[in-house]
Amino acid sequence: MTRVETNGVELACEAFGAPSDQAILLVAGLGTQMIRWTVPFCLALAARGYHVIRFDNRDAGCSTHITHRAAPDFVELAAALMAGRAPDVPYTLHDMAADAVGLLDAFSIDRAHVVGRSMGGMIAQVMACEHPERVASLTSIMSSTGNPSLPPPTPDAMAMMTSPAPDPVSDEAGYLAHSLAFARRIAGSRYPFDEVATRRLIVEEAHRAHDRNGFGRQIAAIAVGGDRRSRLATVSAPTLVIHGSDDPLFLPACGEDTAASIPGAEFMLMEGMGHDLPLQLYGAAVEAIDRTARRRP
Repeated sequence: MTRVETNGVELACEAFGAPSDQAILLVAGLGTQMIRWTVPFCLALAARGYHVIRFDNRDAGCSTHITHRAAPDFVELAAALMAGRAPDVPYTLHDMAADAVGLLDAFSIDRAHVVGRSMGGMIAQVMACEHPERVASLTSIMSSTGNPSLPPPTPDAMAMMTSPAPDPVSDEAGYLAHSLAFARRIAGSRYPFDEVATRRLIVEEAHRAHDRNGFGRQIAAIAVGGDRRSRLATVSAPTLVIHGSDDPLFLPACGEDTAASIPGAEFMLMEGMGHDLPLQLYGAAVEAIDRTARRRP
């Protein structure tokens, strides 16, 4: 793992494959770390002839945590948005996209194939809109456009995601139980839930870094992200949208809306996939990302 200074923060990152190959940048989701892009997934992409880079977003993992800013009060945040006021938030998705562009600069990469999951899909979308010269292709996985008319998350999944978790330092068993229950809830119906692998990942993330306030600051960045559809209509990079039919956080309509908003985008609905990417779907996802990367604009 290395650390790169960019845009006023340090990003922890790791690369796979030959630096001379075309780059794929993997952008992580809300409150999660780069290790959610597992080593087998990264190696599978590298085996297709790519230089694969995964990294921790600001406020996650081993990257800079914006500890000098408190997590926003979400009642006040919601009230400001409802009143049409611009709330004061620590940073935005545009800042996070600029972080990712700065990471490419640090690696001397002019253009990359950008792949993002959940919040990372939103960051990838912003990159394709605001930094089109840096994005060779776009893959948005289990994400959305910010369209306010889209269906919301299921109430129980949203409640589980936003409810405070026990502190993993003082109550590791409680933290594990809470995190495993949420992971099981957002998993799809088609593939067996791998509790052993999920438990291992949760523990590894908790040992790398745990910052509930960082999670809140990232939520605030999403909340003020707005509707990206008009900007997405300008995207010319080859685009793939992958979505699970069982996703309880971003329902399939969110993926459909993303694909409909980007000219020429391919929509790939994965039956039985939830708001995760199970091992059984790595092959299909890698093949589709590779196919998109090889498309001509």
